[in-house]
Amino acid sequence: MALFDLTGRVALVTGANTGIGQGIALALAAAGADIAAVGRSAADETAAKVRSMGRRCELVSADLSSAAPVTEVVDTVVSKLGRLDILVNNAGIIRRADSLDFTEADWDAVMDTNLKTLFFLCQAAARHMTGWASQTGQRGKIINVASLLSFQGGIRVPSYTASKSGVAGLTKLLANEWATKGINVNAIAPGYIATNNTAALQADETRNRQILERIPEGRWGAPEDIGGAAVFLASKASDYVQGQVLAVDGGWMGR
Repeated sequence: MALFDLTGRVALVTGANTGIGQGIALALAAAGADIAAVGRSAADETAAKVRSMGRRCELVSADLSSAAPVTEVVDTVVSKLGRLDILVNNAGIIRRADSLDFTEADWDAVMDTNLKTLFFLCQAAARHMTGWASQTGQRGKIINVASLLSFQGGIRVPSYTASKSGVAGLTKLLANEWATKGINVNAIAPGYIATNNTAALQADETRNRQILERIPEGRWGAPEDIGGAAVFLASKASDYVQGQVLAVDGGWMGR
């Protein structure tokens, strides 16, 4: 098998309807993987693009604001696509307010979606992956989407920073536990990516200029920039990569 060839592999991608999640799903499909797009919003556009490449794409509706649907989601993906080789935990939310005014409801909502559900999706996927990894010699791949705030503090997003710092730590812990079980666990920390979620920042002339001045590449990232990193972490090329949080940020963290 070629190092980056994902032919015959099945990838579950959460939040694949737009932005970074869509970019990852399309990159994995281009490398040969079949896709299960999981989330609250239908990923019809993503599915059409994946199928146009000759790959299968199943849409699985689930509200990931709690861990309740996790086992059913994984079982559904395996039932419809026959297996599960790659999990991409991309779905996440953010709430903004000064820390003095931040509410318990906003804290819980972000932590439940970004960290609790992510952990239990990892767990459910790993239970499936360990069943065939020892038999086939193929490795399962788990890719969590972290953040630059896994390294930095940020402002006015206390639960988001806490959750993404937790994602980085959890990625390392799971890699420690599951490496010998045939599973690689790593994370991607996207930099400033041009998506619908960052449209307001891009439109703010002052803030946009400040951001670009900090990025050595001198441009916003695109979803496909994250997709390339995901293909690497999903492929045989990363079989000896464990517990890493890969910043794909145009050089932001090195500035």
